[in-house]
Amino acid sequence: MISIDLENAELIFESNGTRSRYELGSPEAFAILSRAWLRAGWDAKYVYSFTWMGRPVIQLPEDLIRVQEAIYAVKANVVIETGVAHGGSLVFYAGLLKAMGGGRVIGIDIEIRPPNRRAIEAHELAPMITLVEGSSTAPVVVQQVLGLLGPADRVFVMLDSNHSKAHVLAELLAYADLVTPGSFIVAADGIMGDLKGAPRSQPDWDWNNPRSAAAEFLRQRPDFVERRPAVPFNEGVVVEPVTYWPGGWLQRLDDRR
Repeated sequence: MISIDLENAELIFESNGTRSRYELGSPEAFAILSRAWLRAGWDAKYVYSFTWMGRPVIQLPEDLIRVQEAIYAVKANVVIETGVAHGGSLVFYAGLLKAMGGGRVIGIDIEIRPPNRRAIEAHELAPMITLVEGSSTAPVVVQQVLGLLGPADRVFVMLDSNHSKAHVLAELLAYADLVTPGSFIVAADGIMGDLKGAPRSQPDWDWNNPRSAAAEFLRQRPDFVERRPAVPFNEGVVVEPVTYWPGGWLQRLDDRR
């Protein structure tokens, strides 16, 4: 149970018969409130309320800010994303790359619905976006994506399609070699592991989720490590991220280091 005393700027947290008190502005209080907020946001479908340059973008705003920090830091010029939906994320990445001097975004989905395809292809940033329709784990699709890459490209990969452990693991293994050393492959929505029993959840989500897939992938690929990107600016006391992607940031080791 969480109680908030605004008059005294204090948070009281009770769990398993133990009561703890924290200053409201402390990292501990912020972490507790953030976990509650993430769960409430899931139940309320909070992320289904945003657009990016006219296209629905079904992402937590905090995650979008952090991913742009990472893409800018590694100076990616190609972003590969599995899971197209309405195309808002593709437009987000395309705009970022354009601001960075150019590049292209490759969006892959087993089904790109005609209204979404038409809207993406009519968008101002469409020249920077390539759509690939087919299963993201099919060898023919992976080879098609590989054929779109050049030897000098710096590649960042975002996995946001089918979130089952088996599928995400297959995606990780299929696209790992496309990731430029020093760059990242991100398995989105590992928060599923914390949502068992929530609305729109499944009973097996405690293990059948992207975070579990990422952990298994790391056992198979020692050239990757779980590592959140460095935060380039922080004058506050918060150090733990507010994210739907826990355990999903996987960085390919740079042999030059």
